[in-house]
Amino acid sequence: MEFKQIVEQRYATKKFDGKTIPQDKVNQLFDIIRLSASSFNLQPWKIKVITDAETKKKLTPASWNQPQIESCSHLLIFCADTNVDTNIDKLEQLMLNNGAQASAIQGYLDIMRNFSKNMEPKKKVDWAKHQIYIALGNALNGAKSLGFDSCPMEGFSPEEYTKILNLPSHLVPTVVCPIGYAADIQKQKLRFPREEIFF
Repeated sequence: MEFKQIVEQRYATKKFDGKTIPQDKVNQLFDIIRLSASSFNLQPWKIKVITDAETKKKLTPASWNQPQIESCSHLLIFCADTNVDTNIDKLEQLMLNNGAQASAIQGYLDIMRNFSKNMEPKKKVDWAKHQIYIALGNALNGAKSLGFDSCPMEGFSPEEYTKILNLPSHLVPTVVCPIGYAADIQKQKLRFPREEIFF
């Protein structure tokens, strides 16, 4: 499928048929998400994957009782990771393991560490949340490219998700993306004309 077709055919699925996506397809989607762009390549996200019916049922009231939560195959919960310094350390080790010379990357590491040091906790959350939406875009189009559907959702309580899933304090649920096979019908896409967007 051409990328233009993927974008045209992708839509926010409101109900899934409950069938399970084969794991090899899910793994392919995970790699598409994993390869997403991010500022400094710090990848400040963790994605909690829910497949069991019991947990989905617990999350439904915290998701405004939207049917996507329980009817999907996999529920992806994109969490902003505010452990920026930890990610910098991990990225440094990854670069060294891939042949970078310590002296060659020191300047870049200093820039990243100063960037992190100058951010207050709330700013770190906001920054990480912005990065997540890049990965979410890959998830939405990646799902359609692999033959299944998705629905980006901000309609949920991050606080309740944190409690139900017992998430650590450095992970902030930001957006939910159920994936599966659609049981509804795509409506016509309504978008503003090109002339109203580009100027």
